[in-house]
This record gives sequence, structure tokens and C-alpha cells, in this order.
Amino acid sequence: MTTVLTPPPEAPARSTLTSWLAVVSVMIGIFSIVTTEILPIGLLTSIGADFTISDGMAGLMMTMPGLVAAVTAPVATVATGRIDRRIILCLFMFLLVLANVLVAVAPEYWVVLVSRVLVGITIGGFWSIAAGLAERLVPAPSVGRANAVIFSSVPLGSVLGVPAGTLLGEITGWRTTFVVVGVLTAVVLGMLATFLPPLPARTVTRASVLCGLLRGINVRFALLATFLVVLAQFGAYTYVTPFLEQVTHLGPGMITLLLLIYGSAGILGNFLGGAAITRRPHLTFGCAAALIAAATLLLPVLGRWEAGALVLLVIWGIGYGAVPVSSQAWFAKAVPDAPEAASVLFTAAFQATFSLGALAGGLVVDRGSPATVMLLGGLTATLVIAAVGTHAAQRRTWPDR
Repeated sequence: MTTVLTPPPEAPARSTLTSWLAVVSVMIGIFSIVTTEILPIGLLTSIGADFTISDGMAGLMMTMPGLVAAVTAPVATVATGRIDRRIILCLFMFLLVLANVLVAVAPEYWVVLVSRVLVGITIGGFWSIAAGLAERLVPAPSVGRANAVIFSSVPLGSVLGVPAGTLLGEITGWRTTFVVVGVLTAVVLGMLATFLPPLPARTVTRASVLCGLLRGINVRFALLATFLVVLAQFGAYTYVTPFLEQVTHLGPGMITLLLLIYGSAGILGNFLGGAAITRRPHLTFGCAAALIAAATLLLPVLGRWEAGALVLLVIWGIGYGAVPVSSQAWFAKAVPDAPEAASVLFTAAFQATFSLGALAGGLVVDRGSPATVMLLGGLTATLVIAAVGTHAAQRRTWPDR
């Protein structure tokens, strides 16, 4: 069990505006983290060319943060269990500022990888706390809306962060992009320090608790579904830029536009998924995986033409946009009495698979082609549909508590 700490005296009531400014601060914080994490997708070939490395080697920029985050999530949560969560969030955001500055001035590729380790530490620690924070920032009736706002940062990182960073990188160089993101992160740090209320720890999550949660049927289903869908997503999406360059034969400007459209579709998918997951949990998760599978399986065929790539990226964006909010909802409902522990499991599972997907995709793209990566990603996504169908057929329902 988690160790319950003595609750502090009730804090003075906060205004609605102040509460929502805190929510927005967390949302922008996650946006800056997501943007920093996936920014190399749009700059992959530019960074690779600058350091004279292959696309697969450059893909290590995506692999490193996920692997580190998977370890950091449980370790940081257990190690900082008694410290005010506002202080911890600000410390992790400062670390992200440092990571962006480091990659911007990196003289060698190994320095870039060191900065990505710092990104991974930030992801694991920040996400584990922030993903379940809405209920502490707004009144109970507004928690659902606050969660949707916080998780909108994931597709927003795609719709604004990656395309804008890619465009800026094409105009001024990829290093300038990381300087700009570093400045944004510093601003977010100030917002968190200003708007977040004191957040004393309510419970201490022990390592034994996290291990014990794995015995639950719904937790194991959430882990399996998340593993498969994230493996499919980032095994393929990490290498979407090489695909659009080599197969669709698009220039940098058109690739930026398509990534922008993909991210816009992701925002739509986020809110559609958030609205549907509580009413149709199996159908929502299954449909998200089906859209990803359809898009990636068809891209090698229809993605040879600009119009086909456009349509399929819209479908892909809607599908993936529903994934993070759906996955987090399954973990939260499976572990209702320990929301921070649920967030740790979600973060660790998501980030570990994120890195494995990018690594597997890199091995395939260096030995095969970007089209092969898309096909394998699509086949993996179909396994999610099978897992969801099996769980539903066994009459496993959305957890009641």
C-alpha cells in the first residue's frame, strides 16, 4: 500500500482564474517537454547531415529520452515522495532548460545524446506527477475538462512544436530551434513557480506498491495495449520525414505543412478520445489503433502521391491523438486509489515503448527502407485491435473503481 501522509491544513480557496492558470501552466510545461522530445523527428536529416551520421543513428535522439524516462518515472517518484510537488516540477523544468541549451551548443553528437538523457530524466519525473495533477488544481466537476486541457499538450507538440521547429530549422539552422525551445521552457518555469499552489505530497508511493499493481487484470491490459500501440506509433512516426522525402518526394516546406496538418488532426483526436473513452472504452482504444494501422499500412501504396499522404496523415493524426488520453484513462481507472502510482505506470510504459519503437524503426530503416517501417508499424497496430477485442470478449469491463 502507499503510505498516507498526515494531510496539511487546508489551503485558502483559490480563484477559478488562478486554478485554471495553474492547469494551463502544467499544459504548457508538458507541451514544452513533448516538443523537445519529438523535435528531432522534423530535424532528423538536418542533424544527421551536420554530424555525418545515418538516419538510424540519428534516431537515437528519440530512443535515449524514452529509455531514461522509463527508469526515472518510478525512481523519481519513490525518491521524492515526501517533497512538495511544485518544487519537484520546477526542478525538472529547470533541467529541461539546461538540456535544450546543451544540445544547441553541442560540438559533437555524443553531447547531443547527453542532453537527451537530461530530457529523459525530465520526462519521467515531470510526467509522473503532472499526468494525475488535475484533481488537485480544480474542483471535482472540472477535473475531466482540466485533464483534456493538460493532455491536449501532446498533439499540440506535434501541431505547433514539430512543424514550427522544422520550419525554423530550415530557415535559421536546427540549433536555433533548440535555443527558442529553451527560452520557452524558461518562461514555463516562471509560470509554474508563479501559478502552481503548494502541493505537499499526500502519499508516499513505495516500489513494492508499483510491483503489486501489476497483478491487476486491467493494469496488465493497459500495459499491453499501451506497449503495442506506442511501439507501432513511434516505430513508424519517428521516420515519417525520411518517408516523405524518399517515397513521396516532398521538399522541406511541404513536409512541414503535412506535419502541421497531422498535428491538427491529433488535437481533434485528443478531444474525441477524451469524450468517448469513459462511455466506450474498448471501442475508443480499438478505433484509435485501427486508424493508425490503416494509415501506416496504406502509406507505402497511397503515400507515393501527395494527396494520398495528406489524407493518410490526417487519419493517422486522429488515431494517435486519442491514444495518450485513452491509455492514461485506463491506468487511472485501474488504480483509482493511487493516482500518482497510476501515472508512474503510464509514464514508464509509454516512454519505454516510445524508445523501443524508435530504436526498432531505426534498425529497420537502416537495413530496409522507410516504407518497410510503415508496414511493420501497421502490422503491430493491428495487434492492439486483437488485444482490445480479446479483453472485451472476456467481458472485462471498464473498472468500476
